[in-house]
Amino acid sequence: MKRKVSLVLSGGGARGIAHIGVIEELEKQGFEIFSVAGTSMGALVGGVYALGKMEAYKNWLFTLDKMKVFGLLDFTLGSHGLVKGDKVFKKMKEFISDANIEDLNIHYVAVATDILNKMEVAFTKGSIYYAIRASIAIPTLLTPVKTENGLLVDGGVINNIPMNHAKRIPNDILIAVNVNANVPVYKPVISKKESAIKQSVYQKKIQDFYRQLRMYKPSNPKQSLGYFDVMNKTISLMTYQMSQMSLANHDPDILINVSRDSCAMYDFYKAEELVEIGRRAANESLAAYNSKADR
Repeated sequence: MKRKVSLVLSGGGARGIAHIGVIEELEKQGFEIFSVAGTSMGALVGGVYALGKMEAYKNWLFTLDKMKVFGLLDFTLGSHGLVKGDKVFKKMKEFISDANIEDLNIHYVAVATDILNKMEVAFTKGSIYYAIRASIAIPTLLTPVKTENGLLVDGGVINNIPMNHAKRIPNDILIAVNVNANVPVYKPVISKKESAIKQSVYQKKIQDFYRQLRMYKPSNPKQSLGYFDVMNKTISLMTYQMSQMSLANHDPDILINVSRDSCAMYDFYKAEELVEIGRRAANESLAAYNSKADR
């Protein structure tokens, strides 16, 4: 009989791709995921899984290089975010149908933050596409989602590991995945042909964008960090602190940790490496849990 799992997936930008490896390892070891609660990338991966599209989504991620990631960004100099998100979400619609959450085969919750009303918003019904779009609206980067009375951004602002929204049943196992953990980084050996060439072209493109940005907002020439570097470090610190607070208030049966140094927030082109990182982290945590249960 399969062991039933209530799974909680944290936010963490590109590091959230590691959730795919975790889910694959759970299924490989005979666990049945009956519930998923997620924030930001955790909401995205969990939603794609609940829709039965995870394999197709993973295969697409594996095709990404830096230039393809850059090509999905429709930059805007509006007041609410640098990226409108139209391009990336048009692509996401291939994996995220506009199904209703309540019609899914597993229980699903996505968490967002209403910054106008200063409150957490948990989506348990209605459009899963809308719920994911709101949950991953990273402040200052992706434009937020407007509601009648509020403005929704990334759930990691207020609840990055939403264990309080995990559905529980008797004799289940609560598993939380934290991709912002302060643990040593594991780097699998992944072959990357022509990576130096791709990086060189990508760096030129991003530098061109920086130059355009400075035309609108002059920067301090003495500043050592670029715009995305500052955002990356700020959001990483915020999600780390939110994760620590959540773990201090809740105690999962199994905690799967992925190092916050695995990659930067926007390194989506490292998908293959991140899936392997998630798989290995899950395997280690499950082995420790099974060893303890056997004593």
